Amino acid sequence: VQLQASGGGLVQAGGSLRLSCAASGRDLSSYVMAWFRQAPGEEREFVAAISWSGGSTYYTSSVKGRFTISRDNAKNTVYLQMNSLKPEDTAVYYCAADGGNWYEVLPRGEYEYWGQGTQVTVSS
Repeated sequence: VQLQASGGGLVQAGGSLRLSCAASGRDLSSYVMAWFRQAPGEEREFVAAISWSGGSTYYTSSVKGRFTISRDNAKNTVYLQMNSLKPEDTAVYYCAADGGNWYEVLPRGEYEYWGQGTQVTVSS
């Protein structure tokens, strides 16, 4: 399984970006999908997750109301729409996938598959 993240870039504070994560090698329509990020010198942190159907989503508090996670199972792709970006959102963003149950995966925070990351830089 390969997860290919894209859509990162340089944007001014207050701007928007849309990240995409395309999966290949396996149908991930039954998988929990998530986004994480890691800023320089910081530990990787959870950003958002979405259940296999898209019916359930969960966000870390710092992005709630600004970021939206969604998925298109027909395209085996998950998205992260990021609005009202702040300099503190600057990080490498990673997508991840896990075949476990939503109620188990979310608190565990461990995922089977990881993408290679895409850089998001927000200037002030």
